[in-house]
Amino acid sequence: MPYSRRELGALVAAAAGASGLGAQNGKLASRIWLYDELPVQTDGPNRMRQVFQGETHSGFLLEAHETDLPPGGAPHPPHHHVHEEMIAIREGAMEVTISGRSARLGPGSVAYVASGEEHGWRNVGDTRARYLVLAFGRDA
Repeated sequence: MPYSRRELGALVAAAAGASGLGAQNGKLASRIWLYDELPVQTDGPNRMRQVFQGETHSGFLLEAHETDLPPGGAPHPPHHHVHEEMIAIREGAMEVTISGRSARLGPGSVAYVASGEEHGWRNVGDTRARYLVLAFGRDA
């Protein structure tokens, strides 16, 4: 059965939480994540490293992962959802489109997507692009 990137990330995060690596009792515990120790998941040429997923002390869901795309690659088609997201470009060139407005982002650039806004991104460079996604809140 195929899984989406987000579903696969949630499964990894759940496994990490169950093993004491991510969250305790659903709450994020203080921790340091070493990049080289994050498992790499692949979806064709796309690569993803789940960092964490869990709740803050107030019950607010927070999730972080890094995605690595080949030239021309996209993680998924444009979409929208209830939770908010932030994308921070680490390497490469990404075109980010939010509600029909597009911009080219390079290393150090950040985009924020509010709840319900149609959005998508793709690697528009000639090398692999890496970016960190922070997702805030729940969809239900």
